Amino acid sequence: MKRILLALALTGLVGAVMAADAPLLPVTKAPVDIAVYIISPGDGASAGQEFTVRFGLKGMGVAPAGVVKERTGHHHLLVDVRELPPAGQPIPKDDNHLHFGGGQTEATLKLKPGTHTLQLELGDENHIPFDPPLVSKRITIHVK
Repeated sequence: MKRILLALALTGLVGAVMAADAPLLPVTKAPVDIAVYIISPGDGASAGQEFTVRFGLKGMGVAPAGVVKERTGHHHLLVDVRELPPAGQPIPKDDNHLHFGGGQTEATLKLKPGTHTLQLELGDENHIPFDPPLVSKRITIHVK
């Protein structure tokens, strides 16, 4: 057994084997007929380098992260993100994945000039995406 582990370690496969066996976190089933959307700015809008994004949600309530209450979640704003975060894993927290775990329904962004995409994703009390993911349409904005 030690020889097998040593051989795997030398080939770099131990991490891959262990990661494949890592359990996914519990996922909250998404209710039906839910709409997540960006109220403003509109798709194709132009904005200054600092602007406000208003979040919309229909069919569910907004609750802060950590609060366990049926049919609630909280917003995450994906900025210039092409692929949704993986199912069963917390939504990352970085410059492209903005968390609003306090239950916020709007935010002021500061972005560099250029074309950017914005998309909302609703997370459960543990920042895990719902199954299936509850996301808004991805919009494009032009920052001056």
